[in-house]
Amino acid sequence: QVQLVESGGDLVQPGGSLRLSCAASGIIFRLYNMGWYRQAPGKQRESVATVGSNYQTTYVDSVKGRFTISRDNAKNTVYLQMSSLKSEDTAVYYCHAFNSGRGNYWGQGTQVTVSS
Repeated sequence: QVQLVESGGDLVQPGGSLRLSCAASGIIFRLYNMGWYRQAPGKQRESVATVGSNYQTTYVDSVKGRFTISRDNAKNTVYLQMSSLKSEDTAVYYCHAFNSGRGNYWGQGTQVTVSS
């Protein structure tokens, strides 16, 4: 049974920081590309950042220089370090695992609210 369990979402003031974590089980973690997506109310889900099985990273333009994605294969965990948070970063953040030959999986989401 595959599980992706996100944690770390919270209410934070503009300019603040948060670190999201996603712990994976039931998959061979090192073989999967991992990503963070987000969905704000009334908007489509968008890709925020990805880290490949080769550790290559990508970011949506709106978070470049503010967010950092990383992975720890020994802990089967992917992280999203978020800093200089803005109100427009408010969303439910989802963890995603993808392998072209093994399928893709989603976590249940964690709420990030940026507000004063």
